[in-house]
Amino acid sequence: MFAYLIKRLLLMIPLLLGITLVSFVVIHLAPGSPTEVQTMLQPKASLEAQQRLRELYGLDRPLHVQYWDWLQRLARLDLGRSFSPDARPVWDKIKERIGVTISINLLSMLLILVIAIPIGVIAATYPHSWFDQATTLFVFLGFAMPGFWLALLLMMLFGVYLDWLPLAGLTSHFYERFTTWQKIQDLAYHLTLPVLVSAFGGLAGMSRYMRGNMLEVIRQDYITTARAKGLPERTVIFKHALKNALMPVITILGLSVPGLIGGSVIFESIFAIPGMGQLFYQAVMARDYPLVMGELVIGALLTLLGNLLADVSYALADPRLRTG
Repeated sequence: MFAYLIKRLLLMIPLLLGITLVSFVVIHLAPGSPTEVQTMLQPKASLEAQQRLRELYGLDRPLHVQYWDWLQRLARLDLGRSFSPDARPVWDKIKERIGVTISINLLSMLLILVIAIPIGVIAATYPHSWFDQATTLFVFLGFAMPGFWLALLLMMLFGVYLDWLPLAGLTSHFYERFTTWQKIQDLAYHLTLPVLVSAFGGLAGMSRYMRGNMLEVIRQDYITTARAKGLPERTVIFKHALKNALMPVITILGLSVPGLIGGSVIFESIFAIPGMGQLFYQAVMARDYPLVMGELVIGALLTLLGNLLADVSYALADPRLRTG
């Protein structure tokens, strides 16, 4: 198992380098530049001023030289400084917001697992029942409904008409004056809508995938044998079938990490949540190359770690992967 883990960790290095190389080239080829964005609202800004900014940011050098310099800083765990007027270190900006995004994504993933697995198991155990048909309709809605539109609908329903939940932000204005229990309640109220929106699409897909796995497993010969022995149906489903049906779900869960992180840009912008998604959107609009690259590196690392965790979990469940 240790050799398998080392092998997976070593494979992450060229993957991460390839991601950073492609990302660096793409963001520099995109229309617009930091100097244009910073000077377009200043009619008196001359071409010489733009050139001085380019020299200040190091954008006058060849692209491969810029990438090599950035890669050397990354090797020292230095993500550089932002091109924004405050010129703060990129890591300081990310550090302030990464906890919010990771917390929301973990809550979304937990919600997906807690709800999707039972839905998939019940739908597979009673195929073509009213419950199976209802969940099928739910899945179609989940795949067809855009996340931003669902967010707006939920905001209108629970925030405007019913006035149950706050529409934006992470905390209330007087959050610091609250007791510990009141702070927990306030955070829960503010995170309910973002977590629901973040989990809805994954919940629909995961429940359907779980149903398909369970249908395939319960048709196997060993399940028929277990039933022939007179074992209770509950034991057959939850002790014998569920474990094998969960193995492919582990892989899908690891692959869903990029989607959750990418979706943060949408719901954090809609709900005005100070997370990495909102910061990434602002950095892209300002063409803040160091901040964009810093967020992309963090997102890539989280994605690779999620895939590594899925691979390790799969290897623990299937010894053939460890010895192959």
